[in-house]
Amino acid sequence: MNNITKDIIYIGVNDHQIDLFEGQYDVPNGMAYNSYVILDQKIAVFDTVDANFTDQWLANLSEALGGRKPDYLIVQHMEPDHSANLKKFIEVYPDTVIVGNAKTFTFIANFFEGLDLGDKKLVVKDGDTLSLGSHELKFVFAPMVHWPEVMMTYDTTDKVFFSADAFGKFGALDVEEDWACEARRYYFGIVGKYGAQVQALLKKAGALDIQTICPLHGPVLTENLPYYLGLYNTWSGYGVESEGVFIAYTSVYGNTKKAAEMLAEKLTALGCPKVAIADLAREDMAESVEDAFRYGKLVLATTTYNADIFPFMKHFILDLTERNYQNRTIGIIENGSWAPTAAKVIKGMFEKSKNITWLDTTVTITSAVKSANIQQIDALAEELMK
Repeated sequence: MNNITKDIIYIGVNDHQIDLFEGQYDVPNGMAYNSYVILDQKIAVFDTVDANFTDQWLANLSEALGGRKPDYLIVQHMEPDHSANLKKFIEVYPDTVIVGNAKTFTFIANFFEGLDLGDKKLVVKDGDTLSLGSHELKFVFAPMVHWPEVMMTYDTTDKVFFSADAFGKFGALDVEEDWACEARRYYFGIVGKYGAQVQALLKKAGALDIQTICPLHGPVLTENLPYYLGLYNTWSGYGVESEGVFIAYTSVYGNTKKAAEMLAEKLTALGCPKVAIADLAREDMAESVEDAFRYGKLVLATTTYNADIFPFMKHFILDLTERNYQNRTIGIIENGSWAPTAAKVIKGMFEKSKNITWLDTTVTITSAVKSANIQQIDALAEELMK
């Protein structure tokens, strides 16, 4: 528990019990579930935490309140890692008014059957304000960033933006790690599909004098805010963050891997600013998705498999296309012992993707890398360097 400003206190928790966030994302450094309280003439609490930390969170809240009782619980996001303790909170503080939008209360009914809020319910609209005394709160709706009920809150007094899941990252707060790496993996894994909605949010945020960002995951951001806002603008605009090439491969007996590694070596020799390479069967899939969005150029190297493509590559491409992968240049290395069809299948999977530029050179291996393939790899490298 610590002070963000004189009146705003952090009351969140760290989770080192979790192995997979949202049932799929590996989180070796755990997760933070953030919660905040503003102490004013009236007291507002921002979101609860995951169900596994009820007692710790309520103790943090009680300590921050110092014997007082909260007037409002502002529900910015209904995912259970933030809303799970809503019913328990109401049992402890029955006089608190629950603040949300119309969709928030629909979701509350979905998660908590039979929970009757009676007159302890305040339905707000986009742009509405709520006075706590010296602090005035303004509600900023952010539908589909990344659920339909999401709203954020701007404290006009302390210039603090409570940003729900936006600007969040994987990792507990008691672990030191690079913000961008885990925020990028978090963003593209969870929010990546909703770039247009994030762009709309950034326009709203741009009209506010924000000096501190308080997300529901990850650290409170207080310095160099243009850096974080700039990254979010690049990510949500599907722009290129880093010049370079990401090579993603699958390989059964090592021949496709050999071709991918030869390409990486050739690109490095040609002075490519950054070459990243990943074995999709062995490396974290979310890390690979992150790298595909980070760099401007992508090479997919895989085998024909059951007249289709190897399962890990298929999974990877589906992860990209469902997140609206676009504005990228893609090259292909395919392998097939008797009927190579991987290139055709790959191109078909990207048919609905916007602004994909296919390189002219396709490397087609029949079983093992041969002298003709080395020439194709050289040509592909030269094309990627243009």
